[in-house]
Amino acid sequence: MSILFIIFLTLFSLDVFEGHYGFGGTVVALLIHNIPAVILAIVLWLAWKREIVGGIIFILAGFLYLGLILRNPEFEWYLLSYSFIIAVPTFFIGTLFLVGWLKKR
Repeated sequence: MSILFIIFLTLFSLDVFEGHYGFGGTVVALLIHNIPAVILAIVLWLAWKREIVGGIIFILAGFLYLGLILRNPEFEWYLLSYSFIIAVPTFFIGTLFLVGWLKKR
């Protein structure tokens, strides 16, 4: 499930091809847009060995995302419902990692 979620996040980076950045600018924009997906891929790699790490970091990533949305100066309340599309799966994946860790104990 976390692999599918990471692929879902990388889909959002495809909007850089709509801009007129040139080749170098597009590559840089693509790399910048994929930083969260790369971080979560590293966390997933760590979580295969230690599920508690994946559980805690995925849940914290969900709270971090919600916190960043709330701190945005252009925040409107309807944006909170949009942010649940990303936050809720991270909470669910983190919970699944924690349940797997508890069952192994």
